[in-house]
Amino acid sequence: MVTSRERVMAAVDHREPDRVPVDFGGHRSSGIMAIAYNKLKQYLGITSGDIYVYDFVQQLAVVEPPVLERFGVDTLELGRGFAHDPSDWRDWVLPDGTPCKIPAFIEPVRVGGDWHVYDQDGTLIAIQKAGSLYFEQTCFPLEHDAGEDFANLEDAMTKVLWSALGSPPAPIGFDPEGLRQHAAGAKALRATTDRAILGLFGGNLMEWGQFIFRMETFLLQLAMEPRRMHRFLDRLTEIHLEALEKFLAAVGPYVDIILFGDDLGMQTGPQVSPSMYREFFLPRHRLLWETAKKLADVKVMLHSCGSVAAYIPAFIEAGLDILQPVQTSARNMDAARLKREFGRELCLWGGGCDTQTVLPRLAPDQVAGDVRERMGILSPGGGYVFQQVHNIMANVPPQNIVAMFDAVNAPQG
Repeated sequence: MVTSRERVMAAVDHREPDRVPVDFGGHRSSGIMAIAYNKLKQYLGITSGDIYVYDFVQQLAVVEPPVLERFGVDTLELGRGFAHDPSDWRDWVLPDGTPCKIPAFIEPVRVGGDWHVYDQDGTLIAIQKAGSLYFEQTCFPLEHDAGEDFANLEDAMTKVLWSALGSPPAPIGFDPEGLRQHAAGAKALRATTDRAILGLFGGNLMEWGQFIFRMETFLLQLAMEPRRMHRFLDRLTEIHLEALEKFLAAVGPYVDIILFGDDLGMQTGPQVSPSMYREFFLPRHRLLWETAKKLADVKVMLHSCGSVAAYIPAFIEAGLDILQPVQTSARNMDAARLKREFGRELCLWGGGCDTQTVLPRLAPDQVAGDVRERMGILSPGGGYVFQQVHNIMANVPPQNIVAMFDAVNAPQG
């Protein structure tokens, strides 16, 4: 009997498994918004359990065991080993009025019709406007900073919503007691599942520049002040390496894949030229990814949305094992081309159903047909794990979600 972990790792190693592995909620880009998840549970007739929103920024729900079993899911996020005590959660209400639970360390404040989140010193760091489904970043700590040494970078990072509003194991830190808790939670999770466990690390470079300086400011400074931006990225990489060593010392024996993030693409092409990627980001990605593999027996995954085909040769050169979410709707991201040109060197994790047009808009039989077509292109020979292209949005009909996963799990051939 092939276990889920064996199935996933066979695919990652470019061996064709007994069936296509399925990821749903194994990381923060293969999940489902809590509004859609509540409707999905109702559609499936699942009445047990509350709605737990583990990712407050994107408002993603914890996918519960009955749903994982129903859809034959082969993955699990490391965060599911944490926040098991009722005191770890507080009551909240989703934008559509659905009651839910959110991490207790997050304290949203109602201001008129909006929700605000403040830093400990009172700085407003995020707002969810009335009628919005997400929280938006409001604080860009170094937008007007002209410093050269970035000695205050770690403090500045705490004022960015992606850091301040982290998902479990957050808010557990990397102090000795925090590392003990990381290790204990990861070990306990490993003992309870045969699914492949994904450890979310982050280690973003491009995105942290955009979070810290604001997107347009960072992109301008890469072009106009390259020496200063190299100093910034060197300091950022130092911070990531220190955290990576602690993180993998604690959880490395219990995870199969470590996930790094950096949204480098747009719908129409890469955010920066391939030559600029090679100058600013490739050496630092290589250092982070090689360090991860030295510290633990893990495969390295990069989450990068959009059109990133122009970077893929450099990703492979830097030691990347897995690329997700494979946004096939973006320019130059044709599934057949990616499989043909890179499928022997890189595991393509995603591209299974487009979440912009197909999943929310087509009929269930059309969704199923699209899934079968994509699997026929991407799955032969291994090197492929199914997930929808990104998180399932709030407006996706539950019958389409069921049709998608049922098509994946139907006997092939």
